[in-house]
Parts: sequence; structure tokens; C-alpha cells
Amino acid sequence: MSDLKSVLGEAVEAAFAAIGAPPELGRVTPSDRPDLADFQSNGALAAAKRLGKNPREIATAVADQLAGDPRLAAVEIAGPGFINLKVAEAALSDRADAIAADPRAGAASVAHARKVIVDYGGPNVAKPMHVGHLRASIIGESLKRLYRFRGDEVVGDAHFGDWGYQMGLLIGAVMDEKPAVAAVVEAINAGGQGDVSAFEQVSLADLDRLYPEAAAKGKTDTDYRDRARKITAALQTKQPGYYALWERFRDVTRVALERDFHALGVDFDWWKGESDVEPLIPPMVAELDAKGLLVDDQGARIIRVAREGETKKKKLPDGSVVTVPSPDPLLVVSSEGSAMYGTTDLATILDRKQIFGPDLIIYCVDQRQADHFEIVFRAAYLAGYATEGQLQHIGFGTMNGTDGKPFKTREGGVLKLNDLIELTRSKARERLREAGLGENLPPEEFEATAGKVAVAALKFADLQNFRGTSYVFDLDRFMSFEGKTGPYLLYQAVRVKSLLRRAAEEGVAQGPVTVAEPAERDLVLTLDAFDAALGEAYDRYAPNALAEHAYRLSQAFSRFYAACPIMQAEPAVKASRLTLAATTLRQLELALDLLGIATPDRM
Repeated sequence: MSDLKSVLGEAVEAAFAAIGAPPELGRVTPSDRPDLADFQSNGALAAAKRLGKNPREIATAVADQLAGDPRLAAVEIAGPGFINLKVAEAALSDRADAIAADPRAGAASVAHARKVIVDYGGPNVAKPMHVGHLRASIIGESLKRLYRFRGDEVVGDAHFGDWGYQMGLLIGAVMDEKPAVAAVVEAINAGGQGDVSAFEQVSLADLDRLYPEAAAKGKTDTDYRDRARKITAALQTKQPGYYALWERFRDVTRVALERDFHALGVDFDWWKGESDVEPLIPPMVAELDAKGLLVDDQGARIIRVAREGETKKKKLPDGSVVTVPSPDPLLVVSSEGSAMYGTTDLATILDRKQIFGPDLIIYCVDQRQADHFEIVFRAAYLAGYATEGQLQHIGFGTMNGTDGKPFKTREGGVLKLNDLIELTRSKARERLREAGLGENLPPEEFEATAGKVAVAALKFADLQNFRGTSYVFDLDRFMSFEGKTGPYLLYQAVRVKSLLRRAAEEGVAQGPVTVAEPAERDLVLTLDAFDAALGEAYDRYAPNALAEHAYRLSQAFSRFYAACPIMQAEPAVKASRLTLAATTLRQLELALDLLGIATPDRM
């Protein structure tokens, strides 16, 4: 089922072809002046150059070809040759009925489905999530839902950071602080038995406190650092005592992560971590070596990914400047013989290829990691683990404070994500009470509604922006029930639900749509634009296009609700307008769900 822009575009392209002009010039877009027309085509200007004719002459000839098309109420020429199209009321009514009857509310599926992995979230073992994880989680979840809705087979992967030197640091720090834990680890390492219930005294709060202390000490104390490296090497060979304690770290962290993700309406199909690809690394390194991709460099082994002629200037410690290849090479094996962060990322691509065979892998990660992914992706292409364009880094900007810098607490620290969620819920309760909303709800339903308002405020504030931009965190503005906010959209949805409940109680049924009033036209045209918004969000990896549509739809319904009485209208008009209201609700809830936002039934 095609939208009006598409079907009218086909008609205008046919008209251009009929007068001997290239049909692709007949592209139709929504009108820049909706007060004058619904759609427009500007192709007559380009066609005039091709055919050596006056643009208005071309436009008039196209208009003559379109004369009599029952879908068009008017075709007018404006300015130097713009073609303005106004849709007939009958065509709008038919389109509204078609959207109302469509389970997908007017949305098409992709012609060719793909297998897609969305890599987002990026939580780390032993560290509670903080606000820096918010954007990856929100944007990645929306992309996963969007691609799945469009028909792709999609897997969402948390890509758990659970391996490497930081684990060695933490194991040593925990053993230093908790002798009972150290005794069990040492007993198991020695081949004996140990009561692992002692590990239950290790909490996420302990790990969160100990890690920065251990990391700082590892930078200044060489003995401490060397011990951590030895523990890391032993862990990577799965020495049983260290491995058992590491499993405690992983499990206690995941409980907290799942709590925070669930509160945000985020879920994953895979909780695969860096540790999952550890067995792949030795054979992968051997394969890279056999392919001639590994190069010895000052005791390390690297893959040069820069192409011929790609260079940059580099300043040396002595102040001299040299020209070096750019991008930098991928460090695969360090001079100490250990695999590096990029090595794990490369092995993850190989792992995904082997177990899922994706057509596309989307990495929803901070834009500041762009150089890293460029290097890893190029290495993957050279190794044959992926083809050009199959790996996409979907970078995003930062969530900033009013000072324009990445958001911090008042004390200057990084705000934990759970604390942000609780802060937002508290503000949602406050705003609901201020607005006199939810007063008659039972306590449990009020709390659930406040939770949904909080998530809507956070997510819509983020997703209404193009992902590449940064934005300022302003909870008071985000939580308003007026303006371009998540709570405003929820309020509009709840208002329609209330209307439909009243209609059901009075036994009023929905009926065929008859478009007559300007506000009805505007609402149907907005409903019709849903598929185009989905297509833009899908093609550009940009949920903001969908967020913009949800806001426009809410505005169009608000104007319709004010201008077109529903329950007071005569029966046929009442039935028609109820259908428009119900269709608006279904499409709005669908759009919000694709953004990861759930709507309450009442406020």
C-alpha cells in the first residue's frame, strides 16, 4: 500500500515522460507552502534546460497530462514553473480508510530483508552504567526496533566489556581487601576445593569503588601493575580460582545492568562479551599472519590499514615533524605478546560472521571512537571478514550540561545511570501532581505512569535530535507537558484513549472516513507521511525523523480535536472522526514504540 507522495510521484513521472522529458525529473515532495498545495514538483526547471524550452511551458504541459486525474483536486503552476498539487477529498478519504484498515498503520516493509546486528549499550563488568551509556542505549534500541519493524532479521548485542587488564587489576584489589576471598581463590588455583559462597561478599559497589583506586595505583606502582598483568594472563588461560572470581564480577554486574536497561525499556538478544571471542584470537592471529597481513613493528605485530597516498603529519617528541601513514595501523599483538582492544573487536566481527552471517553490523558508539572503528573496519575488510560498507559506525554526540561540557553531577563526578533514572522519575511524579494528572489513579498505576513519563522525557529529548549532534540536558524542559517533549506526546495519546473509551461506553462505532474540513485534511496528510518518515529514519540510521513525525502527528491531532467536534457531531461525521482518532492513536503508539517509548492508558 503506497503513500500519496509515491502514487502521485508515479503519475507526475508518467506525465513528464509523456511530454518527452526524463521521468525522474517528476519527483514529488511535500509542499513548501501547505497553505497553497499538498505536494509539489519542481522538475520543470531542469526539464526546460534539457529540452530547450520555457519552464512554465513544460509545467503547463505536465499539468495538462494530469488533468482529469481523480486523485487531484487541482494542479496549478506557480513562479517560474513549480507544479503545485492538491489532493482530492475523496482520495484523502480513501487513503485514511486504507491506513485505518492496515495493521501497520500505513507503513511498508523493505523489499529485500537483511540480517542485521546492532551493537549498542557497551556496558562494562565491575562498573555501574553512567550517563555516558544513555545515548548508546536509547539510539541503539530504537534502531534495533526500527530495522526489525521494517522487516529485517535483527539481533541486538550488548557487547559486554568483560575481559582484559582491568579484570586483573580488580581481582588483585578484591583479594587484597578481602582475605576470605583471596584464600578461596588461592585454594582453587592450587587444585583444591574452596567455598565460593565467600565470593558473595563482593558487591558491585565494592567493584565500583576499588577499580579507580586500582587503576591509579597500577599507573605508579610497577610491582602492582606487573601482578595485575600476571593475573590477567592467568585469567585468560582460565586458571580456575581467578576465573571463578571473575564470574562473580560478571554476574553481579549483569544484575544491575539488566535493572537499569529494563528501566529504560532496553533489551538485548545477545549478552556476548569480549571474553566470548578470546578462544578465536590465537587462530585468527595465525590466519592473519598466513595471509601476510601482520607486520613486525618494534616487537609488536600490526596490520597496516592506510592505503597508498594516505598520510598525515606527526610531531615527534624532539619537535620535528614527519609524514606517516594515516589512519594508524591496527595493533594486533603487543610487544608483551598480549592481544589488544582492537584485536578483540576484530575477533568479534569474525565471530559474528561465523554464527550469524550478517549483511550489516551497526555500531552505535560515541562519535569520539570514529578513528578506532575506521582502523578496525579496514582491517576486517583486508582480512576478508566483511565487505566494504557492511560495517557502519553510527556515532553520536554527547549529552552536555549547561556549561556545554559532558554532563556531570554538581560535585563534578559522572552521574550513574540508575541515579539519573531515579532523578527523572521523581521529577515525573512532581510534574504529574503539578498538572493535576493521575490524581485518581491507584498508587501502583500512578507509579507506573510516572515511570513511563520519565522514560518518555529522557528518550524523546535524545531522539528528537539527529544522533550526530550534542544537546543540553535540561530536565525541567524535557518534563514539560507542553511543547516538543515526550510527556506532551504521552498526554496526546492518553487524550485519544479517553475519547475512545467514552465512545465505547456510549456505544458509538467508528465508520468510513469522509474528509471535509481543513484540519481533517491536515491530519490525513500527516498520517500518510508515516512511511516516508520511517524510510528516512531507516536509510539514515536516524530515529529523529520518526520522532519528528510523532510530534507532527500529535500537533495535527490537537488541531483536529480543537477544530472538529467529535462526540457532538451528527452520526456519520462522528463515526468518521472517531476512525481518524483511533487511527492516529494506533500510528502514534506504533511510532513511539519504535522509539522505545510506552504510553500509559490514563493520566
